[in-house]
Amino acid sequence: MAEPRVPGGRESELELACGEVIDTHDDLHMGIREYDCACGATHAVVLDAHPLARFVPEFLEEVLTETIEPADDHDEFTTAHLMGVVIEEFPEKVAVADAAEDGAVGFSLAWVTDFDSRRLHEIVVELLVELMEHAVSHAEDDAVMEEFEAQMLEFDVEAFVDQYRAQRNFDDRHDTAI
Repeated sequence: MAEPRVPGGRESELELACGEVIDTHDDLHMGIREYDCACGATHAVVLDAHPLARFVPEFLEEVLTETIEPADDHDEFTTAHLMGVVIEEFPEKVAVADAAEDGAVGFSLAWVTDFDSRRLHEIVVELLVELMEHAVSHAEDDAVMEEFEAQMLEFDVEAFVDQYRAQRNFDDRHDTAI
């Protein structure tokens, strides 16, 4: 897995999964969602300051934050947890910059993926559906599980992502609805 350079080196450098090295001070900022890399690819960028609503509607963000109890010090499920799920699935495709001690950048964590932002969005939705399916399976209610499975058979991730992205303003750092 690509990781930030070791302490003692230039702390703002981040080696991406493609092998390129970027500077978190110069190349990343609060409004960035994608990075056009020297390798020729466009990489998705997620910051801890980005809301879960970047990927799913606010009502689902509320459900996730109210129902998922993180196993860490956080009170609720956050973008950091979501990106942790992505890293578990794709450990070689995500580089992480820890900028918690760097007050100059405006974020504490940054993830730069080997995927563009649209593909990352699809992956996130697929992983959230898997999380929800797992949660529903613990309900021990066959009718609820059957209904969920029926709804998921009709759910088209690509169509959802297309529609959601068309309805959102991804140029605004708050990812508000248009």
